Amino acid sequence: MNSAAFSEAFVRTVQPYAAWGVEQLETFNAFLPDGDWSADLDQCYYRQGSRELRISVLGTWDSRDGSWLWGWANPGFGNKPVAGAAHAVRRFGHEQQIPEFTNELVPLSGAPDPRMAAETLAFGAMSVLGAPGYIGAQASPEARVYFVPNDPNVPQAAPDPVKLPRMLMTGAGVFGGSEHQVVTGYFSRHGVELQQTQDGYSVVLPDGTPVSIRFDGQGRVASIDAHFASAAGR
Repeated sequence: MNSAAFSEAFVRTVQPYAAWGVEQLETFNAFLPDGDWSADLDQCYYRQGSRELRISVLGTWDSRDGSWLWGWANPGFGNKPVAGAAHAVRRFGHEQQIPEFTNELVPLSGAPDPRMAAETLAFGAMSVLGAPGYIGAQASPEARVYFVPNDPNVPQAAPDPVKLPRMLMTGAGVFGGSEHQVVTGYFSRHGVELQQTQDGYSVVLPDGTPVSIRFDGQGRVASIDAHFASAAGR
C-alpha cells in the first residue's frame, strides 16, 4: 500500500489504524477458509468455502478504467441494507472532510498500482469503521467487489507480545508517515493505555506482558522489547 493516490486527509485519518488493521486482517484471513464464494445481497450474506457470514458492501473496483464506485452510489443496491457500511463511511467522510469517502466515484487509474489502490481504499474504510476485516472478491473478469463482515463470529485480534514488533513495523510502513501515530493508534484501538517514557512508551499488554517501545531522534521506532521474564513473575 502507499499514499500516492490519496489525499492528505485520507492518509492522516487512516494512518493511526494501520498496525491494528494489518493485525486484524491477518486474523480475519486465517478465519476465512479458501474456496469459491457467493453472496446474497438481499439477505446480507456471504459464503466462502464452509463459512457463511453477514456482510455489508463497501464498493466495486473496475479494472477497465481503474475506478472505485461506492456501494451507496450503486443503482443496483445503494438503497438496500447491504450498503449500510458504505453509507457509514460516507457519513464519516463528510464529518472529517475526506473526499475519497464522499465522492461516489473515486478515480484510481493514476495510482502506481490501481489494484493496490483499491485495496488501500478498502483497508481505509475497514479501519475507520473498526470492521473486523474486509473481503475483495472477483465478481467478473473486469470487476472486484469489496465487503466488510458484520458478524459476531469473526474473531477480534488481541495484542500478542511475540507478533507485536512485526505488526507495529508493518503498520508503520503502510503509509510511511508518523510512527508515533501508528503506535498510539494501535493501542488506542485496543483500549490499552500507554505510559510515556523519556524516549517512547511503556505498556502492559492484556496478557500481563510489559513492553517498552523506544524511538530515535527522527521519530522512528528504534526498539520494541517485550519483558517476558517480568510477565512470568507477576
